[in-house]
Amino acid sequence: MFVFVCAGCGARLTIPLSPVELPAHAHQKFGNGIQLPVLMESGTFAVEPEPWGAPWRRWEEIDPDEAAARGIHAPVHALSDGAPGSIVIAPGDTRGTVLVPGEGGGYCCGLDWGDGPNMACEACGLPVASRIDDCSLWQAVWLAPDAVHRLPAKNSDTAVLSWAELLEEGKHTPPIEPITRWGSLLGLDHWWSWSPQWEAAAGRALAHLLAASGGRPVTVPHGLIAEMFQRALDAMLPAVQPARRAVLAGPGLSAPDTDADIILVPTHPQTGEPWSPAGPNASAHPVPLPFGVWMWMAFAEPHLHLPASGAMPDGVLRDDPPTPRPNRLFRADPGTFQHTLVRLPAVRSPWLREILENLTHHMRAGLF
Repeated sequence: MFVFVCAGCGARLTIPLSPVELPAHAHQKFGNGIQLPVLMESGTFAVEPEPWGAPWRRWEEIDPDEAAARGIHAPVHALSDGAPGSIVIAPGDTRGTVLVPGEGGGYCCGLDWGDGPNMACEACGLPVASRIDDCSLWQAVWLAPDAVHRLPAKNSDTAVLSWAELLEEGKHTPPIEPITRWGSLLGLDHWWSWSPQWEAAAGRALAHLLAASGGRPVTVPHGLIAEMFQRALDAMLPAVQPARRAVLAGPGLSAPDTDADIILVPTHPQTGEPWSPAGPNASAHPVPLPFGVWMWMAFAEPHLHLPASGAMPDGVLRDDPPTPRPNRLFRADPGTFQHTLVRLPAVRSPWLREILENLTHHMRAGLF
């Protein structure tokens, strides 16, 4: 575990924190006027390896060789000119910081990135972080990498869990959840929606599926996985044969068939490393999914179909009615899709570049 201290005076700015994978939805903007919860689990931090935050440069101002050196293989609206290595934590895990009044206004329902850090070290006044809590953004504090130092916490080693231990822990991310919007005339507005985390996970995975397709159609397993991907894959890939076959794979599952071309695998929630198979399936193209999303796909929580009365019998997990279905088809998150696809070398292919350039059209068609 680690604590973060002010680079100016050494004052402690956080509680002890353990490193985890940067969430796929870290930079997601979901809907309009939506209340999103805290991005990071308390007691954890993640690092954004790329530059992120102000100042920003438009694509026209960036030399193509510079973009390629940064791993950007297709045009984007703008790139951050800030320092790489921003650290994201839960807002409640900060200590010894204050908001900078002049940097906190001018947004919709809360604080956004603005022109730079909006939090300062309470001891010396050095700007050290950006508090994010505006509508449709995940609530977080992003520590500026050049304004903080990371120090080991005393007597607080954190072991990296094995895949077997992660399965035993069994942390699922449900695909459907209640969403709340700000500003309704009748107060808070609630409804059931596809999970923003699932939409971001699908945006990242869809980019990898298209890159792995080689321009051929791709089939995925029936059920929830097909709801996530098949409609978009069928719309964006040609209907030629033979199709590439994508299957779910990972710890605790039987080895996939040897004819699988693509495997949907979990990433380790602490290290971010994808699970990799051994043997005949080692050559299959891996597509990463956040561990909680993959867990639900592989081992969905059982649901009691009829309410239980009296004492809960053995084996019954809950007796609430089934979760209502969202009133729309599943859509992958377009921002996460674009963010991922421009960083895959395969996007240099003309057919894949055309998909990227037609992203607005695909959004209007309801694929995103």
